Amino acid sequence: MFDVPAGSVMRSWTGWIRPEDRGAYTAYLERTGLADYRSTHGNLGAATVFRDLPDGRCEVRTISFWRTHADIVSFAGEDIEMAVFYPADDQFLIDRELTVAHFDVA
Repeated sequence: MFDVPAGSVMRSWTGWIRPEDRGAYTAYLERTGLADYRSTHGNLGAATVFRDLPDGRCEVRTISFWRTHADIVSFAGEDIEMAVFYPADDQFLIDRELTVAHFDVA
């Protein structure tokens, strides 16, 4: 799916939605966050994964790969630890992390 070189950066964010919103939220993410990731210089790819939880929620994780931390600044702004949100997110998200995690790719 991704040809990600060693030394690049993976960015991960997690939120939670109602399971019945999975299809609509997937389409919404493709139009907003994932489109913005993919159109930012230095982005190497992005995807969304889902997991239904026993408590009735659906966990959503966006994963994006970047050449450098500096490229992430072009997408997220100077504080790359803060998550980026869009106007209609509240229609879908029942909970969310406000920060993201970054991992070095080996």
